[in-house]
Amino acid sequence: MIIIIGLGNPGEKFKNTRHNVGFMVLDKFAGKNNFPEFKLNKKYSAEISERNFGGEAVLLAKPQTFMNNSDKAVRSLIKNLKIEKFIVVHDDVDLPVGKIKIVKDRGSAGHKGVESIIKTVGNENLIRIRIGIEGKKDVEAMDVVLKKFSPDEQKILNETIIRTAQALDFLIKNVLEKAMNEFN
Repeated sequence: MIIIIGLGNPGEKFKNTRHNVGFMVLDKFAGKNNFPEFKLNKKYSAEISERNFGGEAVLLAKPQTFMNNSDKAVRSLIKNLKIEKFIVVHDDVDLPVGKIKIVKDRGSAGHKGVESIIKTVGNENLIRIRIGIEGKKDVEAMDVVLKKFSPDEQKILNETIIRTAQALDFLIKNVLEKAMNEFN
């Protein structure tokens, strides 16, 4: 089974904030590929959508804990499911708005949600798709992540979300190195 976790914060208050690009990408990917509607699964502390895709069982999960506690949903998923590939999609304050970077076996670079996941599962074979939300040097993450995008940034982000959904599709059907060459 392939598990794709999109990171974000639950609730309307955070819906279109920079920290929620992981949720946005999963929504786009699910809609584009006819996944069923996301449903809250209390056992996993996440909204889940699941189907066979590209010859693989694929489970999409949006943790319904706050960002810094994303590991709670991941711990439950890992404990209960046999996983072949594990992908996390998240925002990255160090990358410019619209930049996509696929990485594997890397540290959290200070991202608290990713850090919580790494503490739970380690980073060996952990594939992450980082999506740029800022890119300015010496910016304090907490001053940025809960803000909405400007109209110009939103235009860039809309294209980035589409491209990231394509990257997920490509990553499911191809080896990691090909996806990195194509989308980094």
